[in-house]
Amino acid sequence: MQLAREFENANFNLFQAIVEQAADAIIFADRDGAIRVWNRGAEAVFGYAAAEVLGASLDVIIPERLRRAHWEGFRRAIDTGQTKYRDRVLTTRSVHKDGRKLYLDLSFGLIRNEAGAIAGALAVGRDCTARHIERAAPLQGTQ
Repeated sequence: MQLAREFENANFNLFQAIVEQAADAIIFADRDGAIRVWNRGAEAVFGYAAAEVLGASLDVIIPERLRRAHWEGFRRAIDTGQTKYRDRVLTTRSVHKDGRKLYLDLSFGLIRNEAGAIAGALAVGRDCTARHIERAAPLQGTQ
């Protein structure tokens, strides 16, 4: 309880500090798919500084061949208020600023405002490229 009062007294936003310092990528996009939150974990995974992507489309990290499916799912989730992969971690493809292909373990959620309306979508994840390559290597040797 004392710690909570210290945060309040210092006008410190605990939730903002947690997001900013998390090692996992934390990304929030508004209803239009514009990036509004991009933490240091996202900077490390994707190579973009927050200043480079805030306000930009999620397309900066979505491989071109997957964009149509992504946006169909994104729109459906925003419109219905439900995500297809709720409460599950999905391994998906992405792209780094330098063009490298990435595999990411991502969880998704929808964020509602005080009135209960969908404000946008949240993704939390980490790079699992090395693990995916290790798993695929034995399969490639047998072909």
